[in-house]
Amino acid sequence: MQSGAIDCDIHPSVPSMAALTPFMEPYWREQVAVRGIDGLDLSSYPTHAPDAVRADWRIAGQKPGTHLEGLRRNALDGFGSCLAICNVLYGAPALFNRHFATVLARATNDWLAAEWLDREPRLRGSITVAPQDPAGAVAEIERRAADGRFVQVMLLASGDAPLGQPAFWPIYEAAERCKLPVGVHAGSTYRHASTGNGWPSYHLEDVAVRAQAFQGQLLSLVHEGVFTKFPTLRFIMIEAGFTWLPNFLWRANRTWRGVRAEVPWVDRPPAELIRERVRFTLQPGDAPPDAAGMERVLDQIGSEDMLLFSTDWPHWQFDGDDPFPAGFSPARRRRVMLDNPLATYPSLQQVTA
Repeated sequence: MQSGAIDCDIHPSVPSMAALTPFMEPYWREQVAVRGIDGLDLSSYPTHAPDAVRADWRIAGQKPGTHLEGLRRNALDGFGSCLAICNVLYGAPALFNRHFATVLARATNDWLAAEWLDREPRLRGSITVAPQDPAGAVAEIERRAADGRFVQVMLLASGDAPLGQPAFWPIYEAAERCKLPVGVHAGSTYRHASTGNGWPSYHLEDVAVRAQAFQGQLLSLVHEGVFTKFPTLRFIMIEAGFTWLPNFLWRANRTWRGVRAEVPWVDRPPAELIRERVRFTLQPGDAPPDAAGMERVLDQIGSEDMLLFSTDWPHWQFDGDDPFPAGFSPARRRRVMLDNPLATYPSLQQVTA
């Protein structure tokens, strides 16, 4: 693989709550101890599930994603990446106590900076925020945006409300003001069923329906008017898959044409807005069975700009040394690995120039 790729989705993992308490104020450190939650693990995915880590990336006796040398060996050096964006999936967005949620988000960001970004210059970070506390989220964005190593704001795809609703707009206003895109990552507060039919029985069902959550969020962002209200803000759908896009975009356009009087502020077809303002990470690839099928899907998506390189380290999305499904030409690979990430994250340009 060509060197110099920008990996837009890797996952350092918080070992436990105890790893974050040094980054909390004394009052909250005491609260964690008094409540007996210092050993609690608030990871937002089952860390022992087979897809939590590739077998050849597993380190015996260690939680996946907690070993910097493993990240260097497998994610950075293994794929020739000049930079990688760290998305930490931990419990702050799911807490009912909004005050503690903001404290936990802040501690997560400080932990990421101290334990990962300070120790490896090729790493960049996403700003974890607690969306249940919009004012606290804005303050955290403004605080961390001053550190150029933090390159986006991160939210979960399955929270307590559609992301287009005005309750989230202060977060978007702060992100746009700080010139940061918003990453929407697969994940849930698990207060609402992951399917429209109720709770599934198995983990594999939950994983397979994740694309539906992203589709709902895209429709919300378009029809609530987020792209009109924040004309320079971009969104990145992380671990959403992308091969479902053609049918979704066609249906979104067709429905809008029929009832667009309901949303007069949406004055362009949804597909046009999404192609212009939304990006998708490469993994999971969900590839058709042959290269020709993938080439057709890429052509039907209708934009060369929408895909961003990712490995999803240490999660198990592919085998071997090539995260690209068959069907990507050398020119497309170049765009996905470097050109598109640089256009999406302007703060990275000064590093790779």
